[in-house]
Amino acid sequence: MDKIVGIGNALVDVLVLMDDDKMLEDLHLPKGSMQLIDKKTLFEIRERTVGQKLHRATGGAAANTICALAELEAQTGFIGKVGRDEFGRFFEQTLKKRGVDTSLLKCDCPSGVASAFVSSCGERTFATYLGASATLCADDLARSMFEGYSYLYIEGYLLQDHDLIVRAMRLAKETGLQVCLDMASFNVVEAERDFFDMLITKYVDIVFANESEARAYTGKDPQEALQEIASKCSIVIIKTGKDGSLIKKGTEEIQAKPLPVKKVVDTTGAGDFYAAGFLYGLTCGYSLEKCAQIGTILAGSVIQTVGTALTKKKWNEIKLNIEAVLQA
Repeated sequence: MDKIVGIGNALVDVLVLMDDDKMLEDLHLPKGSMQLIDKKTLFEIRERTVGQKLHRATGGAAANTICALAELEAQTGFIGKVGRDEFGRFFEQTLKKRGVDTSLLKCDCPSGVASAFVSSCGERTFATYLGASATLCADDLARSMFEGYSYLYIEGYLLQDHDLIVRAMRLAKETGLQVCLDMASFNVVEAERDFFDMLITKYVDIVFANESEARAYTGKDPQEALQEIASKCSIVIIKTGKDGSLIKKGTEEIQAKPLPVKKVVDTTGAGDFYAAGFLYGLTCGYSLEKCAQIGTILAGSVIQTVGTALTKKKWNEIKLNIEAVLQA
């Protein structure tokens, strides 16, 4: 089985369950929004949540994908940056416990934290402090971090640092890795369209995008976007929500149907888990169709629970479902 290393924002997700929305009003956070916050607001959140029962989990798009791959017993690594604090230690220990080889750099500013405020109606409001994770820079990367791996998986949220992303991709290609890029968010794609285009044309082998990201990049609907992106890289995957996903490699083209889901509880991490399932299949040498089916199994499982930390029982169910797909 081929090994995969991910690079991305090393964040700790902190889930805050609220009886009412007063805290959101006090912190000036619009309900249902996703906001970047400063250190002052982070400490204000900590003060206001002292004594509350908080749920912690490792977060960040690439870390979610890598941790899910590790749960499937794939050989994985992760490159990121954390602070020398409790959240940094939690992030590192959690990844190591899951069997992920970590190349975590440390600095003196607080670790990145994504606070998710869950209203009584179930709606989530995110306040993210990038902290130490955003200080990862091109000079932090060394060739040794990529040696022994076959794939590099990069989250699109890193694209604001052009030097970092180009150095990561160059080192990966020089070391013989295939580069996988997840577009991450349509607003990131819109802001960095030309840069995305250069990366995909020059360095990227595998592109993951959802419908809105593919449209932001190409200005086209999923089917036409698939053709355009596939002309620039080896494999392209466009996730189309309740319609499943579209995959193209060379002349091979597949439409994967979604799995029936009893109840969608939380869509956080759906794309990250799809990528994990697809890449797991790829590292095992399975067909594109099987890769897509495994990705669909993982995405369908994570949206039926709050957050991305699935129970051992749930992972055993997932493995049985994967086995059934492989034997079909």
